[in-house]
Amino acid sequence: MTTPSYCIVGGGISGLVAAYRIRAAVGPDATITLFDPADRLGGILRTERIGGQVMDIGAEAFVARRPEVPALLAELGLAARQVSTTGVRPTIFSQGRIHPLPPDTVNGIPTSAASVAGLVDDATIAQMAAEPHRLLSWQAGADPAVGAVVADRFGEQVVARSVDPMLSGVYAGSAATIGIRAAAPTIAAALDAGATSLTEAARRALPAGSPGPVFGAIDGGYQVLLDALIQRSGLQWVQAAVSRIAADGAGWSLRDDEGTHWHADAVVVAVPVPRLAALIGDIAPRTAAVAARIPVASAAVLAMAAPGGTPFPPQSGVLVASGEQLHTKAITLSSRKWGAHGNCELLRMSFGRFADAEKNPARVTSDAELQAWARADLETVFGIDVDPVEVLVHRWLDAMPQYGPGHAALAAQLRADLPPTLALAGNYLDGIGVPACLAVAGAAAAAVVAATTRR
Repeated sequence: MTTPSYCIVGGGISGLVAAYRIRAAVGPDATITLFDPADRLGGILRTERIGGQVMDIGAEAFVARRPEVPALLAELGLAARQVSTTGVRPTIFSQGRIHPLPPDTVNGIPTSAASVAGLVDDATIAQMAAEPHRLLSWQAGADPAVGAVVADRFGEQVVARSVDPMLSGVYAGSAATIGIRAAAPTIAAALDAGATSLTEAARRALPAGSPGPVFGAIDGGYQVLLDALIQRSGLQWVQAAVSRIAADGAGWSLRDDEGTHWHADAVVVAVPVPRLAALIGDIAPRTAAVAARIPVASAAVLAMAAPGGTPFPPQSGVLVASGEQLHTKAITLSSRKWGAHGNCELLRMSFGRFADAEKNPARVTSDAELQAWARADLETVFGIDVDPVEVLVHRWLDAMPQYGPGHAALAAQLRADLPPTLALAGNYLDGIGVPACLAVAGAAAAAVVAATTRR
């Protein structure tokens, strides 16, 4: 029996998890080759050192209430490295000042008028209070833009000042571009189940009891997880991009951008969705056509080490409402959120939204200008003129897929036309966060292993 060979195209968290899951399933003899031209593996998980401290400047945290990351950490012997937030709360910058984050919301969708008092005007409060008594027209299985639903039931101010700030951070998008089944799946499920108002659906969707911290992180940064996956998977890293995948008998032939050809019995393609169409157009044209329909956004993260003792407030950060005169869309006070571990105050600021299009600062704004914007925004929000100890900027171009209305149907179409020994993984399929990427990568690995062992 010949030794099976697997190729993974893309070295982000999805590709690394796929490699690890394949190794766990097939044992030590299989060949696993991973292709990625980047300077390091990990994709949008990137751990740097700034101000003498470790800091994640890509994805920063994971939803701890989902099981995938805690389970993987435990499996890798890293459970003790999981950390929680300090418990300080985020805020919202709206109407030129800081407001407390409304309590008891579902991704920014309120469960009562009282929860957004002070954030929206009296007319909006009255509209929300009356909402349970208005006739609701809802078709089970529908997936309208979350902004359209919330604006109709609660008013535009709730969208701009509560929902948009949340979705801008997650997707670099807005309530106008994200479907309700992606933004608030539990609310959509409650509406499907017969909730007679958005208020009732949001209340049903709230977690029962005290489910624990929402977010978790890893002591030492995501690099700890990446290193463990690389080591345990025993992969061979080829620091090149794949330019072509073609059928080769019962398997596949891959050509990298240096002209080298590689054979694989099965392939997992874990590249960002903008690269997918060109890569598989010849072997899965319908999948490629669907991939081209998924829009993406770009974002830039500015990490800053401020002098120790800088009087930032006891908050985890600030989300920015739509329409405010700030350049940043979010400020994370990392030292306050996760606990201080050094002589500097760490913070990160995010720039760039889907609506920015060709003027997206992640594409057109220099590092020096982003730093000037950051200092100006910090003075506007906190009244503090920060002279940074160190600044680091990283740009994530076309890395944030927009989960528009009907996205689940697109994801199903992406998978429908694939041969059994070729699978997809990535943040454009079943969720943009790390837990969803782990689930998708695990399923992709299981599918190609099953297909090769059936031969």
